[in-house]
Amino acid sequence: MTAFFKKLQSTSLISQIIAAIISGCILAILSPDTAKSFSMLGDLFVSALKAVAPILVLVLVASSIANQKVDSDANLKPIIGLYLIGTLSAAFVAVVMSFLFPTQLTLDLAGATANPPQGLAEVLSTLAYKVVDNPINAVATGNFIGILAWGLGLGFALKRASDSSKMMVHDLADAVSSIVKTVIKFAPLGIFGLVANTIAITGFSALAEFSHLVFVLVSSMIIIALIINPLIVYIVTRKNPYPLVFTCLKDSGITAFFTRSSAANIPVNMALCKRLDLHEDTYSLSIPLGATINMAGAAITITVLTLAAANTLNIEVDIATAILLSVIASVSACGASGVAGGSLLLIPLACSLFGIDTDIAMQVVAIGFIIGVIQDSAETALNSSTDVVFSAAASHHATK
Repeated sequence: MTAFFKKLQSTSLISQIIAAIISGCILAILSPDTAKSFSMLGDLFVSALKAVAPILVLVLVASSIANQKVDSDANLKPIIGLYLIGTLSAAFVAVVMSFLFPTQLTLDLAGATANPPQGLAEVLSTLAYKVVDNPINAVATGNFIGILAWGLGLGFALKRASDSSKMMVHDLADAVSSIVKTVIKFAPLGIFGLVANTIAITGFSALAEFSHLVFVLVSSMIIIALIINPLIVYIVTRKNPYPLVFTCLKDSGITAFFTRSSAANIPVNMALCKRLDLHEDTYSLSIPLGATINMAGAAITITVLTLAAANTLNIEVDIATAILLSVIASVSACGASGVAGGSLLLIPLACSLFGIDTDIAMQVVAIGFIIGVIQDSAETALNSSTDVVFSAAASHHATK
């Protein structure tokens, strides 16, 4: 038995999730009634995510801003500009793809509430009131807009604090992240319960629904990687962008796809920048910074899943509100790399823009974990390879 648990611990999380999905499907086919009894595992997992997400976003944003270091000698402004443009463009593409290929999700809506806003004016009014919410109430009620606002405020205020105070906030963020990692370790059990219960109730139509969602997500990421990013590079360098783009996808994207970690791919990207003969003082800062704030894939995930939730609840989204969602998705995506589970735990922040309550939003997060086998890998490959693409583009432009 000890040997079994040791082998289980050594198995990657992605392998465990795949096994959980397959096991849940098999149980739902063989014994639907038994499969439904395991719904508690899924409910507990969703509840745990709901508990940790608010405090995580607060301390993570505050720590990220408070401990941000910018070297004035390194020419980072053009690269940071490209990072932000790329992330915002990704959110716009995700909005367009979501309108072209609307997604319906299978959610438990019993007892759930959604108060869709009537137009952009009401959205902005609601947004303003959420920003000035009491921080304790914001955390307790899952007001992610208020949590983000307080995180930003604390972060900028703490930039003037002593190094020891900044380190304390950093350690607090690490501590909360470790709690989240513990919750994520139980993802296979939660996903097993969710899949078994969903398939037992709806049949395999839910899997078709997941495949449609994956199609929208991955297609959006491919458009960014092969069309939008090359266009941005061409505008900056006035050179054929595809040799650089394909080199970065091959040497950085493939590795990132399998490691599923932008941070783990930093050494790979640094080595690639050296082979591309970029300035070391620049890429030694731009690559680690990109692993934190260059989150095109995360912006796509947040936008697509949020609009899928809105579509499921028959909430009409106008163009102006969709653009506002793109901005919020881009801003929140900048902190996604520090969140265990990637961008998924930031989905409730975007959902709150449409009055979607936390219970529904966390069900969407759970669906994100189910499709994370593909989504997270593709997202990380796009994020990490784009770090090098934009660093190289800005460097070549600077040397012209």
